[in-house]
Amino acid sequence: MCGFIGIFGNTDVAADIYVSLLNLQHRGQDASGMVTFSNRFNLKKGDGLVRDVFKEKNFSYLKGNIGIGHVRYPTIGRGETNDAQPFLSNVPYGIVLAHNGNVINFYSLKEELERERLRVLNSMSDSELILNVLADEISSQLPFSVDNLFRAMEEVFVKLKGSYSAVAFIKDKGMIAFRDPNGIKPIIYGIKGDNFAVASEGVALQAIGFEIVRDVLPGEVVFFDMDRKIHYKRLREEKHYPCIFEYVYFARPDSILDGKSVYEARLNLGKELSKRVRERLLDIDLIVPVPDTSRPAAVALAEELGIKYREGLMKNRYIGRTFIMPCQKEREESVRLKLSPVKEELFGKKVMLVDDSIVRGNTSKEIIQLVRDAGASEVHLAISSPPLRYPCYYGIDMQTRGDFIASDKKEEEIRKIIGADSLTYQSVDGLVKSVSCGLDMNFCTACFTANYPISIDSSDLKRIEYDRVNK
Repeated sequence: MCGFIGIFGNTDVAADIYVSLLNLQHRGQDASGMVTFSNRFNLKKGDGLVRDVFKEKNFSYLKGNIGIGHVRYPTIGRGETNDAQPFLSNVPYGIVLAHNGNVINFYSLKEELERERLRVLNSMSDSELILNVLADEISSQLPFSVDNLFRAMEEVFVKLKGSYSAVAFIKDKGMIAFRDPNGIKPIIYGIKGDNFAVASEGVALQAIGFEIVRDVLPGEVVFFDMDRKIHYKRLREEKHYPCIFEYVYFARPDSILDGKSVYEARLNLGKELSKRVRERLLDIDLIVPVPDTSRPAAVALAEELGIKYREGLMKNRYIGRTFIMPCQKEREESVRLKLSPVKEELFGKKVMLVDDSIVRGNTSKEIIQLVRDAGASEVHLAISSPPLRYPCYYGIDMQTRGDFIASDKKEEEIRKIIGADSLTYQSVDGLVKSVSCGLDMNFCTACFTANYPISIDSSDLKRIEYDRVNK
């Protein structure tokens, strides 16, 4: 899961890209990058947070009224420095691209591209693969025209399997945005006067004063030409399967994805969860969220149950999101650096912690012990999503069953391992109902149900799992 922003403006866009990336930092902490175009491509990228990669001196050469920025959260590959985005191809014209998602036929397509098209990829990033497939197909549809671009994109959609939302700039031609035929990953565009911007989430656009127009549709290509005309074409119409985990964890609560409010979805998750908690007949004094993503669900849960809501855990804002940290050791060590208990609220109380999910269980165990050490007499745990059991191959870094404590353990076993007095999960039906917000929608729920909307070749699957285990 990554975040990107592309801006087609009238003046230098680097400062706006920087602000947008800060508002997308929750989508990736591993690396950051930006490219702008003046008379040439100006590129800066590296490992680390946005504020660490970009210094004041960088903006002296990041000139140009068109640019693309990216924050990386690695999935395919090993997350090395040369996997940082955006990526640049000099042929044809010069194309720069950033993307979010996961191309599941990465290995077989990479080998085919290098063998038959004589293109050499210098990284293990599927974004570079997408760029080269795009460049190759544009080269086969010359001279350049909007119709030929759409023909090239038809072939891109045929070749790429998996999830991808992307933005690219083609030198002297325009900016292009596209989304995979199942629309698994979000992408939205907006306007400000005759300026255009494309981003993973609307918050990145709102932060720089752009008015959101709409989501890019599944299988759609949107092209902003150099005369500032917008061209649309939906090349593939298949069932829409947006990632449901976006609403549970990844997206910011103030985002709207595919017409649904993330904040409203999380409130609904708390309401649905209250039905499961009520069945347990538990004696609870306080509802306490594990900050930050579980806060709306905890508020709704407390309201539905008529139990006091308290902020019993304070978050250190300078510690990143533990789920997307690159290794388990970092995740475990960060918990006590990240969270500090409010002992006056917790001491002697029967506390129900509310969190959005349990992946490996180590973080939950550390948090429960933290609350016990603060003097809580009982510590219960309620999870606003169902048990995560199955690998995600579409852009979340959980690509083997070994990543999940629930893959081979029942809820009671998990409860004992993490040290909770009770453990209550959301139901799958409750999850879908909550996120649908009353709309008739399909979702990708594969990590909860093993219902994968896109099949994956066994050889590619083995390569993905091998690479994941050997990171």
